[in-house]
Amino acid sequence: MTSTPSPSREAQAEADYLRLDQQICFSLNAASRAFGSVYRVLLKDLGLTYPQYLVMLALWEHGELPVKKLGEYLRLDSGTLSPLLKRLETAGLVRRERSTLDERSVHIHLTDDGMALRERALVVPRRIAASTGFDLDEITDLQGRLNRLTAALNAAALDEDLSCAGGEFGK
Repeated sequence: MTSTPSPSREAQAEADYLRLDQQICFSLNAASRAFGSVYRVLLKDLGLTYPQYLVMLALWEHGELPVKKLGEYLRLDSGTLSPLLKRLETAGLVRRERSTLDERSVHIHLTDDGMALRERALVVPRRIAASTGFDLDEITDLQGRLNRLTAALNAAALDEDLSCAGGEFGK
């Protein structure tokens, strides 16, 4: 009777790195999906999808914005943003208007209905916070950590793009 040799501790530790539950990207994705489920329920009463809610948040915070600037705030390209804005315009919440100074630029304005929706939306952040089970300090700490993570990953992606551009992938 021969026994199968057991893997070394080092090999076992290395194998653990490939476990699904050890992947931070999986944990973040699962949390994002869970947030999406809670937001979907809360935003239904407002008649908004989560991406539309983000557009409204930016407009409530900054007022009238060019589409380009709105896309920068939301980290969305115009191909993704344009359909959202069309649906919000159809719903009567925003108005799109070409700039008089530069016809290539389109500005987004809140309508009276879009401004009024802000009051109804005030409950959403409170209910989301309550759904997390975290206190305000924990939420603030998590948000800070996630912002640092995002910045680090954006920098790493940029570094990778730059290194690939000069390496064999760039040829």
